[in-house]
Amino acid sequence: MKYSFIIPVYNRPEEVDELLDSLTHQTFRDFEVLVIEDGSAVPCKDIVEKYDDLLSIKYFVKPNSGPGQTRNYGAERAEGEYLLILDSDCIVPPTYLEAVEAELNREPADAFGGPDRAHSSFSDIQKAINYAMTSFFTTGGIRGGKKKMDKFYPRSFNMGVRAEAYQALGGFSKMRFGEDIDFSIRIFKNGYCCRLFPEAWVWHKRRTDFRKFFKQVHNSGIARINLYKKYPESLKVVHLLPAAFTVGLLVLLLGSLWCLWCLLPILLFILLIFIDASIRNKSIRIGCLSVAASFIQLVGYGSGFILAWWRRCVKGKDEFAAFEKTFYK
Repeated sequence: MKYSFIIPVYNRPEEVDELLDSLTHQTFRDFEVLVIEDGSAVPCKDIVEKYDDLLSIKYFVKPNSGPGQTRNYGAERAEGEYLLILDSDCIVPPTYLEAVEAELNREPADAFGGPDRAHSSFSDIQKAINYAMTSFFTTGGIRGGKKKMDKFYPRSFNMGVRAEAYQALGGFSKMRFGEDIDFSIRIFKNGYCCRLFPEAWVWHKRRTDFRKFFKQVHNSGIARINLYKKYPESLKVVHLLPAAFTVGLLVLLLGSLWCLWCLLPILLFILLIFIDASIRNKSIRIGCLSVAASFIQLVGYGSGFILAWWRRCVKGKDEFAAFEKTFYK
């Protein structure tokens, strides 16, 4: 068996159905699929059984422990030479595995990852969130498939790892958020080869509304400080930018109480995002929603980063996460 898809799922049967359906259309067929139910209240067993005759598929149920440990559970039961880790809210194009196979034949790699895109069927809010997470003006484009980078750190929504390397690294840590970056850091620290596969992309739904999106990016900001405490060298200048944006936004808004000209940089940024997102998505409505999504992405991440810096670096508190009981609500 060449590839094993590992798909942890928590209360998302409809999305699993879409993902499994997309896997039936792969042009490269040497793979198996492992779906691991992570203590879901709404299981997807009936969905998985629909694909028994269409895919080489296995279904497991385990107590809830978070995505990282659930991926490890699947990896222990996989038979593939390479483990392909996807989030359950992804859809893969028919040539996904073909692209992975072509890249590995061109140049071997111990680990790899690909970018994500918004599918035409996604809601306008999901397309706006995708813009906020992949635009040069918000994340520097590093999650949208940028090729020129010194190191590419694959994310768990679209990650591949040679099974032997995965086991040697001990799989994912027990971190609830940032566990994929933690794993990627250990890939490089242990001398493994990791590359970006630009054509091995997926359609990634992310969150379905702005409230859930804020919780996600806020925890990402917290996770960045948690990672810094484990790997001080992992913190880069680019990781400080959302926090700087958040502080700068607050200063400008307060300054506007005395001088309206302080609003000019904010308005210029809004106009830039609106024009770029509208052109990229061919929709003024998505352009407007992308403005909101971009502010949520930057302020959510920045506020989480600042909060974690205060609690962990100034007050010396232990690792933590936000919205632990309401993250999926």
